[in-house]
Amino acid sequence: MHPTLFRLGPVEIRYYGLMYVIAIIVGIILLRKEAPRKKLALTKDDIVSYAVWVVIGGILGARIYYVLFMWKQFYAHNPVEIFAIWRGGLAIHGGILGGTLMAFVYSRTKKVKFFDMTDAVSPMLALGQAFGRFGNFMNGDAHGMPTNLPWGIVFPRGSIAGDEFPGQPLHPVMLYELAANVVSFFILWKLRKKNHKSGFIFTMYLLNYGVIRFFVSFMRADSLMLGNLRGAQVISLIFIAGTLLFIFVFKLWVKDDEETKDASSNKVSPFKKKKKK
Repeated sequence: MHPTLFRLGPVEIRYYGLMYVIAIIVGIILLRKEAPRKKLALTKDDIVSYAVWVVIGGILGARIYYVLFMWKQFYAHNPVEIFAIWRGGLAIHGGILGGTLMAFVYSRTKKVKFFDMTDAVSPMLALGQAFGRFGNFMNGDAHGMPTNLPWGIVFPRGSIAGDEFPGQPLHPVMLYELAANVVSFFILWKLRKKNHKSGFIFTMYLLNYGVIRFFVSFMRADSLMLGNLRGAQVISLIFIAGTLLFIFVFKLWVKDDEETKDASSNKVSPFKKKKKK
């Protein structure tokens, strides 16, 4: 594992950044195919600008979330480091929240239904996270705890994982999450054609990731803490509880065509003759 793919003079291409560039490009390509099927009134340029703004919102949210968790330990004493994003310090839950907020603002400006937008992009988000975790693997960050399992990986010195646990095999939690996010992508990609209520795919994405991150966090060595609790697990439980509540309250699993059929069957025909008493 090495964070740098190659160098051309002063230009350095790193796996982490490259994976996110690939994720954005793939996401835009898939969203351009999905938007017409969802009947979203967006041009190809709109989709590109939407992706750019959501990424910006995601990065800002991820950074703010991380800084808030690490404020007392580090950033209160080193405020200039808040802006040094290239040194790491992005939290995925904050990225999801920031990206969702930006998606809401963008959908309002374009007068497109928010949940139609998020439903369309949710499978791509899961796939993008899979690409990102490969970048973490090559970086040797977002790493796991020591393990005696045969697939434990020893990370090289110079990486965050290798410096914290030199010579020790660690859980490759980045690869666990990569695989789980790929599975989530295929689940969401298949569900998108089932014609469920608007918002179902997005809430399923949040539910899937909440479950994934909750279990993977048991093996993470770099978890942000809320007192004695792992912050990622607390937020994941909120994701799980909130999305399940939302799904059941609004019956999002019901298909639109079934709801329309039920509604039409309950209507009284204006041409139906009243029975004489």
